[in-house]
Amino acid sequence: MFSAPTGFSPHLACAEPEEEEEAPQEGPGRGACLSDGPPITSASLDTLIQNLVPTADYYPEKAYVFTFLLSARLFIPPPELLSRVCELCIKQQQLDQSPLDMVSKVRKFGPKILQLLTEWTETFPTDFRDDKMVGQLKDIVHRIAPCDEVRRKYQSVNLLKSASRLIDCRLIVSLTASSISDKLVAFKTKPPPITKDILSICNDPYTLAQQLTHIELEHLRRIGPEEFVQAFEQKDPLDATQPCYSDQKKKTTNLEAYVRWFNRLCYLVATEICMPGKKKQRATVIEFFIDVARECFNIGNFNSLMAIISGMNMTPVSRLKKTWGKAKTAKFFILEHQMDPTGNFYNYRTALRGAAHRSRTANSNREKIVIPFFSLLIKDIYFLNEGCANRLPNGHVNFEKFVELARQVGEFMTWKQVECPFEEDRAILHYLHTAPIFSEDGLYLASYESESPENQVEKDRWKALRANVLAKT
Repeated sequence: MFSAPTGFSPHLACAEPEEEEEAPQEGPGRGACLSDGPPITSASLDTLIQNLVPTADYYPEKAYVFTFLLSARLFIPPPELLSRVCELCIKQQQLDQSPLDMVSKVRKFGPKILQLLTEWTETFPTDFRDDKMVGQLKDIVHRIAPCDEVRRKYQSVNLLKSASRLIDCRLIVSLTASSISDKLVAFKTKPPPITKDILSICNDPYTLAQQLTHIELEHLRRIGPEEFVQAFEQKDPLDATQPCYSDQKKKTTNLEAYVRWFNRLCYLVATEICMPGKKKQRATVIEFFIDVARECFNIGNFNSLMAIISGMNMTPVSRLKKTWGKAKTAKFFILEHQMDPTGNFYNYRTALRGAAHRSRTANSNREKIVIPFFSLLIKDIYFLNEGCANRLPNGHVNFEKFVELARQVGEFMTWKQVECPFEEDRAILHYLHTAPIFSEDGLYLASYESESPENQVEKDRWKALRANVLAKT
């Protein structure tokens, strides 16, 4: 599996914890803001939950809602959090009184709690796969429903149906992603000659870059923001609570499927280059993928760009010196420079900021596309998680850390919502998903048969690979 390069320097500098008597207070400082208060850098979990619950005269800023709902799952399971929110609503607004007594309160308060629940179901729909969550959602809506004004305002939205539809869609997409990934063929040895290759399916670099962008955006859409938190969930020594998820792997299905796609594209590129028997044909394929990578860069599809570069830099491909000598590679070296890991990927991060700026000021979906180098994004989040404690020594939640986490994940959420402006080509998409690919041994075998081993190490490996093939026949 591809491993993201190292050398990360966290965006958020985490200072050594202060002594307990000087611990940050629940209020002033940098962090997510409440609508009528200063930013929060740290606070107790109870205080953070209290700040989430709206009243007739208060509603938390959207940034706070997203930050807390994203991070709270590290400290309290979503069903328990929703239960706490509902209890506070009932207590604060006295919703257990008779309908006549609460109508005037609900007219002011009802739309705000429904707004919070709508934001929750739309941003974190997988939380509502839990029957307990759905039951609690129905209960709080039922308590508010007697108010005709509130019911009329939200009748067209129909919160529960909206949540259910989002949940069902995510389940279907997730299962589809798993089935596609599980059916990919990776040959352990070089297979018989393949009748189709990428150039017979698509010989236009821009068109292939467009279809790769379709696949990338489809994978991005499947990934929920909670997966970034659950991917690195671990027991915090300062946290007395137990982890909220017993089976972490099931909670990051879409994220893992996206990493598998990156690996598949790497190996597909290497396979397409090593497969042709003639040097001129291999050089043509190299030049084609260089042009595809350049078009990916121009589109803003950095993940496919890095997968193509990684595939072309795999040893079975890079060792084909005679083939590379036939290819025009000036553009390839420029692209490599853009994705150079030196200086914590300084060149790439500069290009990413440029693409992000273009996206923010764009008038068309074509200009809004930003597909980050995903493994580096995961690496950034990993080091942010590792470098800063979830809780401070006084037991407060280190909310400043989660503000930075929410900033990074929130930016990703903006990028993943872009609709792909390019027309789908089903034949090309099918090929990219299902074309046979060589395993690592298969790539080396094909490479050695194309250009003979040059040293004793390569000769020994080739001999071992051929012996392995004979043993299996």
